[in-house]
Amino acid sequence: MTRQTADIVVLGLGAMGSATLFQLASRGADVLGIDQFYPPHEFGSSHGETRVTRLAVAEGTALAPLVKRSHEVWKELEGRTGESLFGQVGFLAVSSEPWQPGAADYVARTRAVAERSGVRHELINAVEARRRYPWLNVAEGDRVYFEPEGGYLHPERCVATQLRRATEAGARLALGTRVEAILPRGEHVEIRSDKGTIQAGRVVVSAGAWAGRLLGPHVSALLRPTREILHWYDLEPSAPAEWGRAPVYIWSYGHGAEEGFYGFPAKDGTVKLAHGEKTRAVDPDDFDRSSEEAESRAFYARSIDGRLKGLRVDASRRKTCLYTVSPDGGFVIDDWPESERVLIVSPCSGHGFKHSAAIGEAVSQRLLDGASRIDLSSFKLSRFGDRQRRIGASR
Repeated sequence: MTRQTADIVVLGLGAMGSATLFQLASRGADVLGIDQFYPPHEFGSSHGETRVTRLAVAEGTALAPLVKRSHEVWKELEGRTGESLFGQVGFLAVSSEPWQPGAADYVARTRAVAERSGVRHELINAVEARRRYPWLNVAEGDRVYFEPEGGYLHPERCVATQLRRATEAGARLALGTRVEAILPRGEHVEIRSDKGTIQAGRVVVSAGAWAGRLLGPHVSALLRPTREILHWYDLEPSAPAEWGRAPVYIWSYGHGAEEGFYGFPAKDGTVKLAHGEKTRAVDPDDFDRSSEEAESRAFYARSIDGRLKGLRVDASRRKTCLYTVSPDGGFVIDDWPESERVLIVSPCSGHGFKHSAAIGEAVSQRLLDGASRIDLSSFKLSRFGDRQRRIGASR
């Protein structure tokens, strides 16, 4: 068993953790990164070849500055490393949601954020959308929004590149190390793991689905890990050639958790599709990571059939993925109630990767400068009021 020390420990090296470690190390901080696996890996939330990114995030205007800065960071990293991290192919939002009194559809919410944030975009009628994107089977009355600065990120490459740059700048890594407890000790924090003990001045907990296990019932009550499935479908021989030049897209056709999907351009003759179900809560240490062909067939029948053209439902593959969802679907970036030396940077709630580069930078500024340039106050625990205490007490 070993004993180490570090000024700052980053616990969990997925999207948020790798970005934070890179930013801290780039500024000369004495920083140690810990992960129970060997990132990039397929056991958490930061895998699956591609992730959607767009500037006008329908979840709210507080997120737009984070995506904008993240795009800048990814492009800066590409320039420094020669890695391909960001495919800026554009973003489509499609809405065919049934009208509800007082409710704005997905395109309307996205457009409102774009207009408030100064994001370039256009609305496209159904005829023009079918001409531009012959693989897209929109109907009259569907609303279509296009944003040229959207696209996709390569999550595994992003994580690996940031970890490599972090170690080049002096960061240390403790991989294959499972943390068992975080213990405040006055002027420092003690971290107990299966490999030994670490003494840290500050700790960033970016452990995703495993954060709740470490942070106690009042925080874990707010963090719900869920099982999600990513699907890849082969293209039919007669599929439109434009599939290879497609933007990324999100199609909302209802108001329920399963009434929508997102997808990507064709790559190597297959198209990746998924939906953020966020309904199947799991234990991240004990759930079925396998998936069945029947799940891809059911998803296709429910969401894809009649909306996208040229895909083979009989030729598919799948991977499982974890989301960690808060009660309002937002991030938690705040001091741990038990110690101001511990900063929580979780959960992503299924839409975090596009913001992660800027969050890593903002967290490094908060730790090293006392405040971040981008306002993170929307992500404080206090917005939940006493909800976490009530949930924790009921368990």
